[in-house]
Amino acid sequence: MATTINKTALLPHSAKTMFDLVADIASYPEFLPGCSGAQIIEQTENVVVGKLDLSKAGVTQSFVTRNTNTPHTSITLALEDGPFESLGGEWRFDALSDEACRVSLDLTFQLRSGLLKMAASRLFESVANDMVDAMVKRANQLQKEKAS
Repeated sequence: MATTINKTALLPHSAKTMFDLVADIASYPEFLPGCSGAQIIEQTENVVVGKLDLSKAGVTQSFVTRNTNTPHTSITLALEDGPFESLGGEWRFDALSDEACRVSLDLTFQLRSGLLKMAASRLFESVANDMVDAMVKRANQLQKEKAS
């Protein structure tokens, strides 16, 4: 059975700022709880293939997604490789003004059966649920650093 995660936040940051932050996969280990590694495998103008390593409570899982970017509007994720039967989703960045936006993350995933399925499912669900909050904290932190 597939798990679906839907998170939305209204932010005092531009859609461009939030898009750029989410699109910067390589920086995820610096601020995303549970993300122990990130690697860009392939990159073209609007497509990034990236690998994330997630670790929590002694469980580590890696997966690769193909991210199709529509600059400052959306990032669509599709599974390339990993412990999932299926994984897909989308980040959306809706500008509300020059300095405010709505960020939404919709993910649907199903893990392959196996011994670590329950632990891996909890790991991914935990990290996915924390992603929007972590992006908000990171944007606020970067804004403070820029202001000082």
